[in-house]
Amino acid sequence: MTPQAKLVFVISLILGTTITVSSNHWIMAWAGLEINTLAILPLISKSHHPRAIEAATKYFLVQAAASTLVLFSSMTNAWHTGQWDITQMAHPTSCLILTSAISMKLGLVPFHFWFPEVLQGSPLTTGLILSTLMKFPPLTLLYMTSPSLNSTLLTTLAIFSAALGGWMGLNQTQIRKILAFSSIAHLGWMAIIITYHPKLTLLNFYLYSMMTAAVFLTLNSIKVAKLSTLMAAWTKAPALNTMLLLTLLSLAGLPPLTGFLPKWLIVQELTKQDMAPAATIMALLSLLGLFFYLRLVYCTMITLPPHTTNHMKQWHTHKPINPMIAPLVTLSIILLPIAPIIYTIP
Repeated sequence: MTPQAKLVFVISLILGTTITVSSNHWIMAWAGLEINTLAILPLISKSHHPRAIEAATKYFLVQAAASTLVLFSSMTNAWHTGQWDITQMAHPTSCLILTSAISMKLGLVPFHFWFPEVLQGSPLTTGLILSTLMKFPPLTLLYMTSPSLNSTLLTTLAIFSAALGGWMGLNQTQIRKILAFSSIAHLGWMAIIITYHPKLTLLNFYLYSMMTAAVFLTLNSIKVAKLSTLMAAWTKAPALNTMLLLTLLSLAGLPPLTGFLPKWLIVQELTKQDMAPAATIMALLSLLGLFFYLRLVYCTMITLPPHTTNHMKQWHTHKPINPMIAPLVTLSIILLPIAPIIYTIP
């Protein structure tokens, strides 16, 4: 792929995201989602590998179905209320269809089936875009319509997403699939709080995007895609592996690190909303995710492979290290003290 073509696709991604985020009319929001979908497809399939082509096909089919449901729900709402404004979702059936459509776009359970396969078939940089930037427009639509949505349905989807994201990540050996199930589990945390405190959802998304970007860029720099190659990566780049270790612990939500902040605030807000059982279930389900994060950390810390592997060891990395890794890792570790500032935000 030529640099000019890549630039066009990246600009189209930014344009589609901007159109969806800044629009008040459903047709404009739908157009932005479609621009996003069409711009990411060449980036997924640029390697021309059969798995990449399969991932691009799956992504296109799922996103096209979800966009159709978004358009259908907005038309149903306009038919009954005469409103095309995104914030005026007053019809219950339209809200139900919209929740299903955005769940499909985000990858919430039970519409999660496409996300691990698409992420596994994509390059690491495209996987980073799929995990962060591509989730921002649907999450914004969910944020804008949150007062009208069914909180019981979203809570149910969120608990199942946290459970399945943690459970399915336990037996994976491909790092991209582990990060995909990690994303599904984090989306559960975002979905459970969005009808009660939407700003916490955005805070969770921003911090998750920052930590995930640090993980993906580090993996891309040390050229690691499987647990077996991660075990042999310490000698290649000890400093990068240390950064990866700390960022993974932050993603797991361990208390001294930034990743603990959104989980702490969400559990506190759920308790205020008399949803202590849901908060307890989410906290317990996060232990499943903690297990596979600790497994990744353990593999990162191994200085020599514990058994003979069939692939050639690369003891030196020839790839230039991305300058964004250092600030992203730093922010992924030290932002917990900003919690009092967040309480002052109305």
